[in-house]
Amino acid sequence: MKKPPQAITWLRAAGYQSVSVDLIYGLPLQTEASFAQTIADVITLNPDRLAVFSYAHVPWLKPAQKIFDTRDQLPTTAAKLNMLAEATRALSDASYEHIGMDHFARPDDELAVAHREGTLTRNFQGYTTRAGASLYGFGLSSISQTDGSFRQNHKDIDAYRQAVTAGTLPIERGCLLTDEDRRRRTLIMAIMCRSRVSYRDITEELGIDIASYYAAEIASLDDLEADGLLQRDRDGFDITPVGELFRRIIAMRFDAYLNKVNQRFSKTV
Repeated sequence: MKKPPQAITWLRAAGYQSVSVDLIYGLPLQTEASFAQTIADVITLNPDRLAVFSYAHVPWLKPAQKIFDTRDQLPTTAAKLNMLAEATRALSDASYEHIGMDHFARPDDELAVAHREGTLTRNFQGYTTRAGASLYGFGLSSISQTDGSFRQNHKDIDAYRQAVTAGTLPIERGCLLTDEDRRRRTLIMAIMCRSRVSYRDITEELGIDIASYYAAEIASLDDLEADGLLQRDRDGFDITPVGELFRRIIAMRFDAYLNKVNQRFSKTV
């Protein structure tokens, strides 16, 4: 990188206290070497936070992605794992803390502080310190979230325009959470945000015996423990350093809808 991007310089001068950079690994034609150079360049900018996401190849949702030949234009799964490992190593060497899954932060950033204090939470946009905050999306395809619901605006511009012109909310679909949804959300949130998942703590919060209520899901963790993603005991489990990178896979075991909906999803890596 020849010189720092002016945008970051302007943000610092304007008094922004936390500058975040999003990076994507596994992009078409991207290589392990080119991504390593990107990471090295970004570290010189000294951002407060970074989100390092896996590229989602979903041509059935985004037809424009069909131009890429997955046989030779997309990095292999092994190459993507190497990219993620290199990002984790380089950012750790640069004193960033891995706060969960794909997010890193400076030790004095509020996300890192919340992670250490056990108060970190998450919404569909990523990690945050603002538990319970409602999010309101405006514009095409935007998503809104309240304590008991999710909803998404129309993705088609004509449908969106017609709804707005008619004076109605341009919502394409939504979901009202059941009591069971809320319970599973609490458990999944613990997996996504904490290094230690305590059945006792969650039992006290929800008023049900988590170990008994979700005995089948907990039993299904055998293979993930064998793979070194977590370590279990009678009161819960600890997520290992390797498991930190694959929290989503652990959380999927408690997703009641994953195998019940007729929908395809992007790969976790």
